[in-house]
Amino acid sequence: MSAKLDLKRRVVELLSANPEKRFKARDVAIWVTEKYPEAAAAKMQKSGFIENQAQLLNQIVAEIASNRPQWQKQLPQLRTTDGVRPRLFYWTEKSEAEEVADVESGRDLFVEFGKPTEEAAEPTAAVIEKTVARRSEHDLYPMLIEFMESEHNVRGQRIDEKKSSNKYGSGGNKWLFPDVVGMENLTDGLHPEVVTAIRESRDTRIRLWSFEVKLLINRSNARETYFQAVSNSSWANFGYLVAANFEGADTMKELRILYAMHGIGLIRLDEENPAESQVLVPARERPDLEWAMCSRLAVENKDFQQFMTKVRQFFQTGDM
Repeated sequence: MSAKLDLKRRVVELLSANPEKRFKARDVAIWVTEKYPEAAAAKMQKSGFIENQAQLLNQIVAEIASNRPQWQKQLPQLRTTDGVRPRLFYWTEKSEAEEVADVESGRDLFVEFGKPTEEAAEPTAAVIEKTVARRSEHDLYPMLIEFMESEHNVRGQRIDEKKSSNKYGSGGNKWLFPDVVGMENLTDGLHPEVVTAIRESRDTRIRLWSFEVKLLINRSNARETYFQAVSNSSWANFGYLVAANFEGADTMKELRILYAMHGIGLIRLDEENPAESQVLVPARERPDLEWAMCSRLAVENKDFQQFMTKVRQFFQTGDM
């Protein structure tokens, strides 16, 4: 057996033998050292600073992370999750556009997370650590509403585009309506006298939020989904693009570039535990609401009209 570890080849060996299964870099490192103990021992001996197995694993994990961008340029089948830690590695023959299409159509029903067996005799000895059923986009809306209310004190409401009048034709309302809207009471918890003073001063007492929700965002749809969020949040104080999964090389890099220009924030929604969802990039606040656009949305959509009724009632009574 060769004493050379050849880390790139070993990573590909494990992932390609277990297509579509997600692996942590540390699990890959454990498999490599157990499958190729002589090469691992030679690496430790050759190093001037690796003194034990734990340090060896840490070094291999670091090398996987540092080499990942170059490997992904060379191997389009090598994919990773993005925007959340730990990063997960997987192998697929699908294009990124095909991945999005399969998730949105419901053809891709499960996500499998792999973990090599202790024996690690063969790359196919990896076992499925857990299987998570993919949800529909509609399943994500109540999760987002729960997260925003519990963690950010934003009262959310679903906006159903199907309830729109669509009087301008098939494309007249394209990218007009967000999936979820929210209302944040800035006076919540303040002393009643302070609330009254704010009301009399006509200072800001409320902020409105807009959310565009997707199951999967990768490089094939990152720009399109981002500009969809830009378009349908122009009326609100805050606009967010929300996804259950961010995947692919440089997806977050592209989204951060767009954020610098347009200020739409990013939220990663945890499907298993909505409370563990993360605001990856905070949205840039717009100080003023665009009431003319709010009026357009209210005229076109009954759900948004109902939302505006709640906003009016808050201004009148202070109750949400």
